[in-house]
Amino acid sequence: MSEQTIALVTGANKGIGYEIAAGLGALGWRVGVGARNDERREAAVEKLRAADVDAFGVPLDVTDDASVAAAAGLIEDRAGRLDALVNNAGGGTQQTPTTADVATVRAAVETNVIGVIRVTNAMLPLLRRSGAPRIVNVSSGLGSLTLQTTAGAETGPIDGAYTPTKTFLNAVTIQYAKELRDTNILINAACPGFCATDLTGFSGVRTPEQGAATAIRLATLPDDGPTGGFFNDAGELPW
Repeated sequence: MSEQTIALVTGANKGIGYEIAAGLGALGWRVGVGARNDERREAAVEKLRAADVDAFGVPLDVTDDASVAAAAGLIEDRAGRLDALVNNAGGGTQQTPTTADVATVRAAVETNVIGVIRVTNAMLPLLRRSGAPRIVNVSSGLGSLTLQTTAGAETGPIDGAYTPTKTFLNAVTIQYAKELRDTNILINAACPGFCATDLTGFSGVRTPEQGAATAIRLATLPDDGPTGGFFNDAGELPW
């Protein structure tokens, strides 16, 4: 089995996820490019390899048990362990609470929260084989309850779908950190900021590369690094 440092990035075929994979690859990591679309996943792998990144494709639909189990099996076969898991895959649209389409809300929760739990739990046996395992959940400052309830804080439009899933994800991150506090696994949430990606209709003010920086930093934390925290480029965010 390879001794090279191994990462899996979900939703890595484009946008912030791709840039996280590229950034880790530039540091010498071997990177699994998790994505459900075969064509886009393989195109991303080819692009990364052209940039001298040791990348390999991981077919992965975070909403599907069998797909996630197969992804864990693939990484088992390819590397035998996992050093960093970056739960980046996400989606959803804004919905005002009083007019929200329940199916749309449910789909956002399934991807942004349950998908993270599903993937994390499937990858934990591989992470436990690492000497310095790291988990990064890509969240959003929109999900901060502190900011949402602070007068004058900018937390985006009223939303009963996407934004609450990030609040939910933050809470899940805290609970994982509590359960894993006596292990060497560090788990944190990263806010990439308002980036120009498909999710924002490319209206964001930051580039995907800028948005990837915090996740890369958290994936490569030293052993005495934080766990159970919420961070952006400027430092720690309030939950």
